[in-house]
Amino acid sequence: MIGVRPAESDADLDAWIHVRRVILPNESAGTAEQLRARATADRALLLAELDGTLAGSGLGDRSDMSSRAFLAPRVLPGRRRRGVGTALLRELAAHALALDVREAVAHVDARDEGSVAFAHRFGFEEVDRQVEQVRRLGAEPAAVPPSGLRFVTIAERPDLLRQAYGLALEGYADLATDRPATVSLEEWLREEATLPEGSFVALAGHEIVGYSGLCRHENPGTAEDGLTVVRRDHRCRGLATALKRAELAWAAANRIREIVTWTQHGNEGMRRVNEALEFRTRDVSLTMAASLPLRLE
Repeated sequence: MIGVRPAESDADLDAWIHVRRVILPNESAGTAEQLRARATADRALLLAELDGTLAGSGLGDRSDMSSRAFLAPRVLPGRRRRGVGTALLRELAAHALALDVREAVAHVDARDEGSVAFAHRFGFEEVDRQVEQVRRLGAEPAAVPPSGLRFVTIAERPDLLRQAYGLALEGYADLATDRPATVSLEEWLREEATLPEGSFVALAGHEIVGYSGLCRHENPGTAEDGLTVVRRDHRCRGLATALKRAELAWAAANRIREIVTWTQHGNEGMRRVNEALEFRTRDVSLTMAASLPLRLE
């Protein structure tokens, strides 16, 4: 017997987080408090049970590309191939239709042949790839800003995070995604630079010409490199590398042992910067899209 219901109580949210941790052990799962803070009318969190025991979870929401819905049915190992994923997807697809969008998108582990086949079964096709790169930290040298620039942390000047939003939009517009990415100012202020002491802005006089944000990660000893962006007229001068070196040096000095970051397939420039800094690829996530309504027969 399969049951799918909303995740509402703290116990439900803890169960939802548990599923995410099992399936995505390298990613932050958040807390029940954080999930409640991110709740919107567009977001659905689901739990699935098989014969009365936890079997999976679901997430449905608008994607960063607002013309799409983001769907994430997740089933625990040992509970798969029993219809749980299909039951979750059916509920998530109904939620997506209520958002009045015409397409759904999902992230699928490129190494998981079963999950890729499941997505294909319901009409999803690959449209993009996200690449996770990881850097183990050791004794990191201090960063030296390029000539004429100075680095200031968000902790020193919290107002700079809001001021950097315009540059962030320029960076998001340049991302190698199949559709333009959109991030609201509210999301930017909430999600970026959650380690403000390790997040740096490059200033030319009083003008922001570069930004690189470091973010908290649930896994002990880990932080995430969020957006790194350089104003177009200051690119190819080593500024992105210097900003990332500043992050690495701060992180190493503050007992962080590992930095993770995600780039897009096609964003070879940033991946080369990361590789020069000795980041190594760990995971590849497929972005797969399907027209709505899904074929759920």
